[in-house]
Amino acid sequence: MNFDYIYLINLLQLLVLLMLGLSTLYIFIFSLAGLFYNQIPYPEVTKKRKIAVLIPGYKEDNVIIEVAKDALLQDYPRQYYDVVIIADSFQPETLKILKKLPVVVIEVSFQKSTKAKALNQALEFLGNNYEIAVILDADNLMAKNFLTKVNSAFESEFLAIQGHRKAKNMNTSLAILDAASEEINNHIFRKGHRVLGFSSAIIGSGMAFNYSYFKKLMSEIKAIGGFDKEIELKMMKAGNKIEYLDDAFIYDEKVQKAEVFLIQRRRWLSAQFHYFRQDFFDSLKCLILNGNIDYFDKAIQFIQPPRIMLISLLPVFGGIFVFLNYSLGINQLYSIFWIVVNALCALTFLFSIPTEFYNLKTLGALKSLPKGIILMFGSLSKIKGANKEFLHTKHDGNNADSV
Repeated sequence: MNFDYIYLINLLQLLVLLMLGLSTLYIFIFSLAGLFYNQIPYPEVTKKRKIAVLIPGYKEDNVIIEVAKDALLQDYPRQYYDVVIIADSFQPETLKILKKLPVVVIEVSFQKSTKAKALNQALEFLGNNYEIAVILDADNLMAKNFLTKVNSAFESEFLAIQGHRKAKNMNTSLAILDAASEEINNHIFRKGHRVLGFSSAIIGSGMAFNYSYFKKLMSEIKAIGGFDKEIELKMMKAGNKIEYLDDAFIYDEKVQKAEVFLIQRRRWLSAQFHYFRQDFFDSLKCLILNGNIDYFDKAIQFIQPPRIMLISLLPVFGGIFVFLNYSLGINQLYSIFWIVVNALCALTFLFSIPTEFYNLKTLGALKSLPKGIILMFGSLSKIKGANKEFLHTKHDGNNADSV
């Protein structure tokens, strides 16, 4: 009976160790690689491509006017880019102000709104007079040289480029943790992946595409949530690479309220699980038959547990099993593995968090980490069906303590 009891503990320990250990090893490898990232220099070119800056927004009256005005201040020649506001359910007063600005306003309305529908309708309206499509969220602000850097990078053979999305506000503990999380993902899924020859992950905003390619690609996108995930998978399956521009900055509003965090993470997690289930076996087939490791990696990426869950689960399970191993005389090799996996996880965060976050403000924000962990588990428990509905996260435009 005692043998059976220990056997079950060992079996459970092995399963948990494999799941958490493999996930940790995955992000550790790319976080280590990210330390060797060097931005490819794309010198400014004389050729100026016509750019459509597409800004879809749903009831974003609080932020859209500031964003539209700011988008007009690029150092890129004004005659070579248009700011296109895709207005879904805006107030009449907001539309009136927008139409006085030198921007293109496209009003859209749907029974069930989605970002993909809004973009597709705008692309149909605009026609084919552009060479690059830049996609922003309704709260995003571009660095003044963003379009110049994007234009230069399109001298290469890439069809898609992801810019460096950074926080524009650090005014709450949740915002600081959200900003740090974004930079961790930038390091692992963009810098680290590019160093090892994989595609950069895209985020849904701050990204640029060859216009005609994007228009054709979007016509095939029917996603309710996570349209960027569907784009990635289609590009990877076709063997296309996505570049990352670490020095082309997009400033993004970070979440400040728990309810917004919950909705946002629920939407993200639901999209990831949906596309993992949809594409895993297809990506495995493409890996075996065609050697398409980029597509397979992308599918695997979607099943990775959120970093905030790893950092909470590893010490808990590690502590429990190390204690049981010692108390019950179980092979101490398991305990060594737990220590190693926890160390790799700690090193992953050490490598991935930019030095600018090593300050007293971040230290103070850590008091909200347990709350963030609880919210993330709450999001995980409510993801069923979330990919089949439009989950809007409203931005309030509070830019206090902006960076």
